[in-house]
Amino acid sequence: MQLMDGKTVSEELYGRLRGQVAALKEKDIHPKLVIILVGDDQASLSYIRSKRKASEKIGVQAEVLSYKPGEMNTKSLIAKIHELNTDKTVNGILVQLPLPSHIYTPEIIKAIDPNKDIDGFTAYNLGKMFISAEFEDLVPCTPLGIIRMLEFYNVPLEGINAVVVGASNLVGKPIATMLLNRRATVTICNSRTKNLASHTKKADLLVVAVGKAGLITSDMVKEGAVVVDVGINRNADGKLVGDVDFESVSKKASYITPVPGGCGLMTVACLMENVYKATMKQCPARKTVPGT
Repeated sequence: MQLMDGKTVSEELYGRLRGQVAALKEKDIHPKLVIILVGDDQASLSYIRSKRKASEKIGVQAEVLSYKPGEMNTKSLIAKIHELNTDKTVNGILVQLPLPSHIYTPEIIKAIDPNKDIDGFTAYNLGKMFISAEFEDLVPCTPLGIIRMLEFYNVPLEGINAVVVGASNLVGKPIATMLLNRRATVTICNSRTKNLASHTKKADLLVVAVGKAGLITSDMVKEGAVVVDVGINRNADGKLVGDVDFESVSKKASYITPVPGGCGLMTVACLMENVYKATMKQCPARKTVPGT
């Protein structure tokens, strides 16, 4: 078994991005990310801290706009997004989810300029994924992070049987599409799938993104499978664990991601990759920037 270490892969990506951002700055182009937070959800605050730290690591300016729930409704938040859409100093817009229940999230995502949509959640950016791998552009960061890890460890995708457990718009559906684009044969399982193990046992590559601790056990995994665990849960002892029973499954897997230390680190790193991509899309001098 080989561990697919998110720290190793993310640091390699950060190193590349540092050089690319430095090249932009030599052209007097200064990438800027704006994060909008409504409320004080503790998990959201933790995620934002990690995003700011990653921004500093590669030289991107990150500004956080924080609002109390009563200060924002759907209409006023859309107005703020439209303001940022037209601000030429802002290259990436991220609305931290989840939003308070009185704000209608689909309309908020729809309001973001697709060229500044570094989360990759707008219908335009999601739709481009369905054309081909060449049309993938600003795609959701967790699926992109999975692809980057598989590339780093030279995991072949063409012709393999890939099973994705979880059909969310944020992870399951996008990673299934990206795997299809790379000529994998893909099965998507959801909460209504009958006899889940009958599908997972056939997987050369198993991606699990459900949010249920220990859902996948060793008897559900094929010998030598590549296992990507996206889940982040806390067990009874308060310890962070994934959707996969790591101790038992790691004995059968050829490659496996840890939790923590796997997909979560790659999600943040790929967010930074999307900030760079978004900046390049808006950069009139992009053809003169080295490495692009």
